[in-house]
Amino acid sequence: MIALGCDHGGYALMQEVKEHLKSKGIAFKDYGTDSPVPTDYPIYAKKVAKAVASGRCEKGILICGTGIGISITANKTKGIRCALCHDVFSAEATRQHNDANVLAMGGRVVGPGLALMIVDTFLATPFSGEERHINRIAQIEE
Repeated sequence: MIALGCDHGGYALMQEVKEHLKSKGIAFKDYGTDSPVPTDYPIYAKKVAKAVASGRCEKGILICGTGIGISITANKTKGIRCALCHDVFSAEATRQHNDANVLAMGGRVVGPGLALMIVDTFLATPFSGEERHINRIAQIEE
């Protein structure tokens, strides 16, 4: 199960992501927002981060206008490694090297076509399990 959350700045792109996940048969839980009416991104970042950190959801996707605020907020939750990605290479690398469990994107930064490629890469790429990366993640968690 993938946890989804966005504010008004990410609402339109999140609708694209939801349709894409549905078309691929990927289960998700939508933690809001449910409209493009202005709202505060920390509300949704915290809901998604808690869902992933608790194990209720395997991974998360967050979208705000830039992806910055929502990723900063998510990373405040213990056990969350949220990566802001606006390209496919970063999405692949953060899964392989950082075992990132939440993807953040900017709805005003990346278009739908690229965003869906980023989502697919993030969800499909496994963690490498290499000792050097395990050690680095342990240092993050200290």
